[in-house]
This record gives sequence, structure tokens and C-alpha cells, in this order.
Amino acid sequence: MANRIIVVMGATGAQGGGLVRGMLDHPEAGYVPRAITRDAGSEGARALADLGADVVEADLDRPESIARAFEGAYGAYCVTFFWAHFSPTLELRHAQILAGAAAEKGLRHVIWSTLEDTRKWIPLDDDRMPTLQQHYKVPHYDAKGESNHFFTDARVPTTFLLTSFYWDNFIYFGSGPQRGQDGVLRLTMPMGDAKLPGIAAEDIGKCAFGIFKEEGRYIGQEVGIAGGHLTGEEMAAGLTKALGEDVVYNDIAPEVYRSFDFPGADDLGNMFQFKRDFNDYYCGVRNLDETRRLNPELQDFETWLARNAAKIPID
Repeated sequence: MANRIIVVMGATGAQGGGLVRGMLDHPEAGYVPRAITRDAGSEGARALADLGADVVEADLDRPESIARAFEGAYGAYCVTFFWAHFSPTLELRHAQILAGAAAEKGLRHVIWSTLEDTRKWIPLDDDRMPTLQQHYKVPHYDAKGESNHFFTDARVPTTFLLTSFYWDNFIYFGSGPQRGQDGVLRLTMPMGDAKLPGIAAEDIGKCAFGIFKEEGRYIGQEVGIAGGHLTGEEMAAGLTKALGEDVVYNDIAPEVYRSFDFPGADDLGNMFQFKRDFNDYYCGVRNLDETRRLNPELQDFETWLARNAAKIPID
């Protein structure tokens, strides 16, 4: 099979990096990554180049650079990073640029890393959770879900990849156990006894690689992925074992979480409430068996903790 170029947006990030490494580790599959970064001189970009990736500079704020990056490619992995700007409007613009470039350059398979538009379950006039920024319930979800139509409208052959909570958030996003004034570590989430689908960030890219290898089978479909469905109590128990110190699950109300003093707390509070209140749907669409079929190296929570618990910041 001739090598097919896959453009990987966010190649130095959590999702894209897993896909780039997956392709480099398995050249026999016939796919080669074109790793897109805003700064080819960054440490992450240089590390990918050292592994053999073709590193290309492009920026979603320069649409012409994206079109050039897509030139001659077979497919693309398209992802955006809401938390860099907290703007649904910019998220929509970036997704439209990606879809337009894919259509213009005739890509044959695009994976769009998306999420649910929660307004389909909780309309804006539904007072079960507050409306944010006038137009959204969960801005970082809704903007991605709304953006799906850019790909379908442009007739881009697309797989819509529904991701899950990154367990890596316990390391990098401040979501891990926090020590209270009483000295006890608490894992705080407004999930009640509902299960939270989660995944190792690197496994998202490996699942995307599995989708590309299926030769178009998943074009036009939504594919939900997760490495495990765990309650807060189960996650706390896993953390207790891995950290060698008791971790208590601290279930709070979503409105309490929304009141926390950090950027995006209201967005995340609504997100957790959506996952809790529509748990049967949310877990059901993120099928563990299908995920493992796409990525036989899929990590469960215990495996991820064994490799990463030492990186979780504990005061």
C-alpha cells in the first residue's frame, strides 16, 4: 500500500500526539503523519521530528496555512483546543476553517474530534442548569457539536469521534485529589453515583489510528470511546491504591461546582451535570468493547494509574 499522508492537528497535544506515535510505530499500516504545530521549534515538535514525523507549521488563525498543510493529504485528524481561549465563537470559526480546507483539498477521510451539543437534551429555556454566554449550556461541548454541520455541509467524508474525560486531567488540569484543611485527600466531582467515562489521552489518538485503518468503515458515523466507566467512589478507590493514601470521593451539587473560583468552573459544572443526568446515554454511546477493538493496547484506569500516579500533584 502506498503511504497515505494523515494531517494531524494538535500533534504536540494530548490527542494528536498519540495518533502521530501510533502511525510511526506501525509503518506497515501504510499511513504517515504530517504533524501540525504552531511552533516547529518547540520541544514537543522537535521530539516528533526526532521520531521521524514530518513537522509542519500552521495555525488556525492563519487559514491559508491550514489549506497548505492539507495539500496532497489522504486524511486529517481535526481537533481544536477550547481551553486556550474559552470562546465558542472562535471554536466554531476554527472548525469551519478545518472543514473548508478538507473539502478544498479533497481529503478522503477526516476524523473530527467532537462532543455532544447538550442543547439537544437541555434546551436554552430549560432551567435545570443555567444558560452560559447567552447561547450555550456547556459551551466547550456545544460549540464542538454545533460544528459537526460544517463537515457534513461541505460533504467531507467524516468520522465524528466522541471523546471522554481525560484521566490525564488529574495531572495537568487540576482535577485530581485535593487535600483539605483536615489533611484528607478528596476527589471532588458533582457526579453522584453515576459513572464517568474516562480514557488515557494518548489512547484517543490510538483509537483514531484504528479508525483510519478500517478503510472508511466509519465514515459518516459517530464513534464514542472510553477506557473505563467508573463512579467517583471507584475512582477514589483506584487513587487510594495507587497513591498509597486514602482518597475520599467528595460528591457535591453542580451549583456548588459552578461557584468555584477558577476559569470555566460554570462550564465544567454544567458538563458534569449533563453526564450525570443523562448517564445511560452518555455511557452507552462510549462502548468499551468497540474502543478496545479499535485500540487493543487500550489502558484501563488501573493500568493508567500504575504508569502515571507519581505524576499527580499532591500537596
